[in-house]
This record gives sequence, C-alpha cells and structure tokens, in this order.
Amino acid sequence: MAPVVSLKDLKKTFRLKRKQPGLRGSIRALIDADWQTVDAVKGISLELEEGEMLAFIGPNGAGKSTTIKMLTGILHPSSGEAQVLGYVPWKQRRALSYEIGSIFGQKPQLWYHLPPVDTFELFSHIYEMDPAVFQRRKGFLIEALGLADLLNTPVRKLSLGQRMRCEIAASLLHGPRILFLDEPTIGLDVVAKQSLRDAIRTLHDEENLTIFLTSHDAGDVESLCKRVIVINHGQVIFDDRTSALKRRFLRRKIVGVRFGQPIPDDFSVRNATLLKRGTWGVKLELDTHVRPVDDLIGALMQYAPVVDLTVEDPPMEEIIREIYLAEEAVTVEHDPDARPVPGGDV
Repeated sequence: MAPVVSLKDLKKTFRLKRKQPGLRGSIRALIDADWQTVDAVKGISLELEEGEMLAFIGPNGAGKSTTIKMLTGILHPSSGEAQVLGYVPWKQRRALSYEIGSIFGQKPQLWYHLPPVDTFELFSHIYEMDPAVFQRRKGFLIEALGLADLLNTPVRKLSLGQRMRCEIAASLLHGPRILFLDEPTIGLDVVAKQSLRDAIRTLHDEENLTIFLTSHDAGDVESLCKRVIVINHGQVIFDDRTSALKRRFLRRKIVGVRFGQPIPDDFSVRNATLLKRGTWGVKLELDTHVRPVDDLIGALMQYAPVVDLTVEDPPMEEIIREIYLAEEAVTVEHDPDARPVPGGDV
C-alpha cells in the first residue's frame, strides 16, 4: 500500500524584516530594515503508513508546526515535495480538507460563546454532511469521548480538558482518515491529559485513524505512539520506534517525595542523584536501568510515612538535547559519580 503521508526533501524558508532600533513605525524604518532569512525546515523526508501513530517532536523553533502547516495546505513550501492521501496539500487544500482533521492546542475552533453542539451543527454544513450521517457520527463521538454532559454548555464555561475533547470531536465529525495534533495536551492537568490520551487511542483503535502528533510532553509520546521522529533545527535527527527512544533516552525519571516527618541526618539514597533537599522532602533523579522506579518508591515508603510523591520525565528539551548529542557520536551514559544524600541508606 502507498503511504498516506509522503515528504521528500521538504523545505521552508521565511524572510523576516528586522527594523533598525529607534525608528519604529516610520517610513525611514522600512527603508533601513534588514531582511533576515530563516530556514524553518531544512529538507525533511519521511513516510507515514495508514493507521500509524507518529510522534513528531523537537524543541521550540525546530520546525514542527511549520511542517504540519505545509501538510495541511496552510503554508506553501519553498522547495521539495509532499503528498497527503494522494493530494498535494498546498495545491488541493479544499479537497484534502474533507479527508483530514487538525487540532492546534492554542488555536481553538469551537465558538467561544456557543455550546459545542452548535459548532458541530455548523461543521456538518461546512463539510456538506448528509443529516443522517451527521447524527450517527455525532452520536458515536459523544459516546467515545464522553461528551453527553458538555454539549449544551457554552465553551467559555468548560474546563480546558473538556474543551479539548470537544475540539477533537469537532475535528473528527466529517470522518477524516488522518488527524494532525499540534500540542493537544498543552496546559492540561495530569487527569485531563490521560483522559484525552485515552480518547485518542480509542478513536484510533475504532477507526484505524492515522495520527500525526507533535508534543512537548514525553507522556503523550510514550502512551500514544509506536514511532517517533525527532527534528532539530529543521532536520530529522532520529527516526525509530518509541521503544528504542525509551530504552536509550527516557531512562531518567525525576522523583519528588515529601515525608510526614523531618528527614534525619543519616538519610541517603542509593543509585540516585540528589537534585534538591529540604527539611521534609527531596527531589531525586533516577536512571531506571540502574534502579527501577518501583524499587525506589518501595524503599521510600518503608523508610517513613509519605505525604506526597511524584514521578516525572525530564523536560523534552533535555531529552532532545541528549538525542542530538548522541547523533554526533557523543555517548550519554548514567553518571557513576551521582551524588548521594550523606548518611544512611534507602
């Protein structure tokens, strides 16, 4: 089968005007402005099969959103080729829009003062849906995403997590084959993130939906996608299974614990790096290949009553930096000289 998304040496260059200081807004400023060329995407090539769930990640400014905008026909590339479901996005944008859905986490498409059901109705007319087909589709999405209690509430009164579930429903009403997700969990709390991930996974399993995801949240990548592509400075630096990414670069965990009693002087931790220590708690960095998370948590809970405990991934920027260094033949290993907390042992 032919890939549903195909990119070949896709590039995008922007020309930005840099004005001289102190002349803002004047005709002279326009005359003296310097033009700066920025290469946002520097020749990306990839293929995506139908039903695949791809994480397309990178630091801010790496070219993720620019790539998605070219794939959805919003931007024209400077050079290169791309096809999405057999369409050239920037040439056949109208026809392609009936086959794809897109969600930009910081750019809502629901009408702010209207309930979601009104936006759904509007979209059914925009996509020229048969009324019977629209009702069936709406019913399926309401059940799959748990929207029954949200439909008639104005969007402005919904929580961010509730609104994002409604955004997904709006993007999928017309039955697209590919869903582009640009930072869908940004700003959500832990519970809302997991709820949204579960909903996306359910829809993928039900309809063999192809997912093209960008995110700064390692949890999104781990829980949703089997393949990950990392870009940096507009170029692909890693393309492999998510399991390989986890094995090589998602080994570190940040463990924060607050005890129900002050920490004694003889408290220490084996095989973990101390990041921060207070009277009642500590923050530790752990390499899971050296010591499993559940082993450390078990030891901490046996040592003293635990009031609060969190386990987090390091920031995505740090993970990407490690990948970038590894691609330049710099091996990133666990630090054998990790500094323990002085004293006893956990």
